[in-house]
Amino acid sequence: MSRVKRGVMHSKRRKNLLKRTKGYRWGRKSKIAAAKVAARKAGVHAFAHRRDKKANFRVLWQIQLNAAVREYGLSYSKFINLLKKAKIEMDRKVLSQLAREYPAVFKKLVEAVKK
Repeated sequence: MSRVKRGVMHSKRRKNLLKRTKGYRWGRKSKIAAAKVAARKAGVHAFAHRRDKKANFRVLWQIQLNAAVREYGLSYSKFINLLKKAKIEMDRKVLSQLAREYPAVFKKLVEAVKK
């Protein structure tokens, strides 16, 4: 059986790993063992925080909606309840966009829901 030299793949893996950890502090950017741990943990956090981001945006939309409907004498929870009773199915993202970018349209929506 012929001999397999592995230097090319070994250095390529290390180079790619160090490219991923570029900008990290201390030895985590240059020491292979520390960089492996750092890259793995970074991936775990990135995965978890992609999920968290969706919840954070939902909270942001709720806060924006609450602030917008307070001007019309409603709270967020009452507004959502009235929307459900009126069978208006709009998600919080669209509602907060309406409140921010098209206040006149949002005002008409609130008045329609209040009736």
